[in-house]
Amino acid sequence: MSEHLPDKYPTDSSRRRFVRGVVGSAALAGIGSASAAMVDTLTTPPGIGGGPTLYRGAERIGGPAPRSVPQIPVRVDDEGYVVGVWPDLQEVEQDGIPVTIAEMEIEGFTYSSTWFQYCGIQSTPGMIPDADKENYFHYTRTSNYDWQTEETEGGDRLHIDHFDDYETWAEPIGRGGLGKGAQARWRSEDEDSRDAIPVQVIRSPIVEERAQEDEWLAATTDEGFIAFLNQCTHFCCVPGWKTYRDAPQFNAEDMIYCQCHQSVYDPFSIVTETFIALPRPEG
Repeated sequence: MSEHLPDKYPTDSSRRRFVRGVVGSAALAGIGSASAAMVDTLTTPPGIGGGPTLYRGAERIGGPAPRSVPQIPVRVDDEGYVVGVWPDLQEVEQDGIPVTIAEMEIEGFTYSSTWFQYCGIQSTPGMIPDADKENYFHYTRTSNYDWQTEETEGGDRLHIDHFDDYETWAEPIGRGGLGKGAQARWRSEDEDSRDAIPVQVIRSPIVEERAQEDEWLAATTDEGFIAFLNQCTHFCCVPGWKTYRDAPQFNAEDMIYCQCHQSVYDPFSIVTETFIALPRPEG
């Protein structure tokens, strides 16, 4: 963990629709990966399913992280459990060989499992497109949220009832009333911590309000729930929303903040970026 050094990097209600299909790779034309791509391609390990990827995520607004953290589309099922949406399975040919990919179109964007292929996540069992995994979010066994450790058991599914106070909930960090956070695992309910896919979940009235005007948020959030892969794009540390006490020192008390090197992301500003997804190991 850092010793709180100064930041050297200035800050620069309807059921959801998921439209199946694939957006052509032409959307990538003319969009440079810049420094983010350079960071992700210092080495080129063998494998499948990597390459230039257009994705949507929480905007990076401070610190050394090169890009946003990817968003995970969500829905709330009929029983109130929160589900991370996994893309549709499709069969394509790569170099003349049939390959299964996970990809779907949502409001004109190609949502793909490649969004999450960095920082070792590409090697977890849950990233195999056709892996027999459920997509419910499960509470982590340890959490930086006091409410989560007091009211839930590690491994339980996230349920909307645990977020009834999301409009008034307040931690000692930042302003209250912005929403309520939880830490979860995705597609890794039976895996040990090394193979878990970490997720930051927030239920927020801000998300509900913005989803009324934003087609992307209307399609990828539900009942105010929004989720992100909780893996910093800098050095792969685990950030958090309203979880670290030193966040106010870096104007990050109401943001997703990584205390290792003070990278900051805005969970209420979703941007489109590109990076080079690392390939999944073969086999």
